[in-house]
Amino acid sequence: MPQTHLQSEVTGTVWKIEVRAGDTVAEDQTLLILESMKMEIPVTAPHAGTVLQLLVREGESVAEGQDVAVIG
Repeated sequence: MPQTHLQSEVTGTVWKIEVRAGDTVAEDQTLLILESMKMEIPVTAPHAGTVLQLLVREGESVAEGQDVAVIG
């Protein structure tokens, strides 16, 4: 199964995680929401698949380009 590493588009904070490892997700489904400069930025699934791993926790700071989740 090919894996896709999803990255943060911004430097910010993980505001809310909407899925868990093992969840099946649809294309464009929101996996987690980042907060940066009082804006909410969703991280969405680029294709349907299964969440293999979440690499961040709610409240954690992330850097632009940092891997935040892996789907397969």
